[in-house]
Amino acid sequence: MADEVLLLDFWSSPYGMRLRVALAEKGIQYEYREEDLSNKSALLLQSNPVHKKIPVLIHNGKPVSESLVALQYIDEVWKDKTPLLPSDPYLRAQARFWADFVDKKVSELGRVVRTTKGEEQEAAKKEFLESIGLLEGELGDKPYFGGETLGFVDVALIPFYSWFYVYEKCGNFSIEAEQPKFYAWAKRCMQKESVSKSLADQKAIYDLHLQRMKARGMDQ
Repeated sequence: MADEVLLLDFWSSPYGMRLRVALAEKGIQYEYREEDLSNKSALLLQSNPVHKKIPVLIHNGKPVSESLVALQYIDEVWKDKTPLLPSDPYLRAQARFWADFVDKKVSELGRVVRTTKGEEQEAAKKEFLESIGLLEGELGDKPYFGGETLGFVDVALIPFYSWFYVYEKCGNFSIEAEQPKFYAWAKRCMQKESVSKSLADQKAIYDLHLQRMKARGMDQ
């Protein structure tokens, strides 16, 4: 029986982009279903009753929630196709550590940069760039975090490239100028079709961000 793979997602979600990149890297055919986040579908609420959030990967009727969990699931189920996690247990643990770091630092600090002003924004921007610097150190001289090929950390991190323009416009800074090595890594990833075709357009995301801020009565 052929695998039935369904992804409940929203186009601008960096967490959903992770799964889109992973599925593309492994050549897995799937159905993409865009969710209306202001009117979530019964299937989404049923599939992720705890958090009620996208993305949700549904594989042969079984839902998997939380993007890093679903990313590991994809890698384990289709392990014979372009593995994302290394086979060595220690290296696997390190990859999971840095992917978690992306969620706790890059994602969270990026959110603060794009939604605040003044001292709070400046502090978040400083810590954001410091976090990018730590990731640069982990990358070292490798083309990808996974070594010669795209790995787990690359897939966890590269979707935030779609949000770089938002961070830069809101925070009035340049990631490329501040962290050129990191930016070069992002550009390298974007040369891969599995990445470039899975990530949302930066300007479209910025327009969405402005709409959301305006709806909340917050000017940028």
